[in-house]
Amino acid sequence: MTPSKQGRRGGSRLDAHEDFIVGMIGEAKDVTLNEMVLRLAEDKAVCIGRSALDVWLRKRGWTFKKRPHMHWSKNAPIS
Repeated sequence: MTPSKQGRRGGSRLDAHEDFIVGMIGEAKDVTLNEMVLRLAEDKAVCIGRSALDVWLRKRGWTFKKRPHMHWSKNAPIS
């Protein structure tokens, strides 16, 4: 008799929907995590949290940093 395997199962529920997720990013480069979570729930019936999607994307090298708007330089005399 051998003991059964312990620990978490491998993979993620999102692995089966990788093409759909990458397609969303391809359609709109500025798509937000909230929008992606909503579309996954509506189109694929996958209920997952925003942070879980973020972790899944980061593990595959998908990171996005939106740059904040830069303030204009003040034209002040330099003494």
